[in-house]
Amino acid sequence: MMHTDVLVVGAGPVGLTAAVELRRHGVGCRIIDRLPARLPYAKAVGIQPRTFEIWDRMGVARAASAAAAPMHGQLIYVNGVDQGRIDLKLPPDIPYGFAALPQYETERILEEHLARWDTRIERSTELVSFEQDAGGVWSRIITPSGAEEELRSRFLVGCDGAHSIVRKSLGLSFEGGAFPEEYMLADVEVDWGLPTGYGVRSLHQSDGATDDILVCIPLPGRSRYRMSMLVPPELSVKAEQEADGVAHGLEGGRAPGLEHIQATLDRLSPEPTTASALRWSSVFRISHRLVDRYGHDRVFVAGDAAHIHPPTGAQGMNTGVQDAYNLAWKLALAVAGTAHPRLLESYDAERRPVGEEVVGRTVRHATAGGVQADPDDPETLMMREAQLLVAYPDSPVVGARAPEHNGPDAGDRAPDCGGLVGPIATFPVRLFDLLRGCDGHVLLLYADDDRALRHVGELAVTAGELTRGQVECHLVLHPDVPADPSGDGTGVQAWRDSRGEFRRLYRVQGPAGFVIRPDGYVGLRHGEAQGTELAEYFGRVLRT
Repeated sequence: MMHTDVLVVGAGPVGLTAAVELRRHGVGCRIIDRLPARLPYAKAVGIQPRTFEIWDRMGVARAASAAAAPMHGQLIYVNGVDQGRIDLKLPPDIPYGFAALPQYETERILEEHLARWDTRIERSTELVSFEQDAGGVWSRIITPSGAEEELRSRFLVGCDGAHSIVRKSLGLSFEGGAFPEEYMLADVEVDWGLPTGYGVRSLHQSDGATDDILVCIPLPGRSRYRMSMLVPPELSVKAEQEADGVAHGLEGGRAPGLEHIQATLDRLSPEPTTASALRWSSVFRISHRLVDRYGHDRVFVAGDAAHIHPPTGAQGMNTGVQDAYNLAWKLALAVAGTAHPRLLESYDAERRPVGEEVVGRTVRHATAGGVQADPDDPETLMMREAQLLVAYPDSPVVGARAPEHNGPDAGDRAPDCGGLVGPIATFPVRLFDLLRGCDGHVLLLYADDDRALRHVGELAVTAGELTRGQVECHLVLHPDVPADPSGDGTGVQAWRDSRGEFRRLYRVQGPAGFVIRPDGYVGLRHGEAQGTELAEYFGRVLRT
């Protein structure tokens, strides 16, 4: 019988994110996957800016950026007529843009990062069943040799996809439906002269209804795209039905050939082109479903095991990565015995509303003609698609929000800012540089005069006592404040807001404090010298 803190089932991007974050927080885990090797398919390819922010803190953003291709926008055509373009523009303070990266490359980067903690995927290993009790979870797994092994873990996380055995065994409902259309995917190269870095959405419409579609997403490489299009009748596998009734993802049966891809291009390509270098292809179906709960007691689900929906806007994998990122730090506190008894319940409270919104929005976009059919203003639309507007204002484990706060408040994403200058290095750094690699809470204090500095040490000591020392404290100073408390023994690192970006982006008008959670969200925003508010916040998160 083997023991571990957390068993992660499924080694896709979501499971690997969970495993990396658990190991980074010092939690023992095993990650298993029933497949013998990583699949060489460019399934999920869109990487949202928020995912890059997460990868930045995890330490993989540089490797992912080097392997990815930038996404600049989308070209739209209807019946061969240019309908304009959507440019993927974000405010200049957002540190990352949109990108495309084949799923197998995402998995490679995360797997290599996981190996830093001497943790590797146990392949050809399948979860058969599990039972949980008050102290942990008993799991039966089948090893590559075919032998059955019993594993004891304190928690179990199911990242095992749309047909999740964890979800089924936990008895979670998975309500929703399936789209009647079948599609084919292909990873090919074309010789057209369209602008690089732009996706293509080309429709044929008759009487206002779309009856043919071609969607192309640029991939790393020369003129390489992942293309999706309707399936011709001879490739239809509609008669096949999954045993669990969930018709979602790649299907078996005959794979499309270059001739099928070329036939669609001949009908819908914006200009004459020839497809070549077919790397892989498949037929796939799309469903939209959401679980009724993201977990029960010591067992949780994340990613496609919890929510599936149309690929419009590249929301699925990115949402799953955020699921795992949200859950991992809470599991780490639970394993350490320092979590509030109800902290893990906040995973469902925070992430299921996000999953519900994503499923609903992608279904609307899929049936209404794409992201461009959204009625929101362009900036809001881009920020939402970038997943930068995901927030937890109603979470039971964040502080109270105040109407007078115009900037980031409890439950909001903590934005990046630049121009922070320390007492030794003369070059400025970004806030995310300070957060990178940090696996605990961070207390950010802002002082705009000498008077506010008097409370810095007091708040730092209070935060340290409340978290048993598991907090970093940083002080951001108004450019006109002459004092520098670094080195005064309080453990506070001071940074001058040399360009006023922190004050502008965090909308501070005087002394203020922000508790940044391990997942990069504001847990608490407070005013001057609010030790009581700090105690109330950490009392929701930690075992006092």
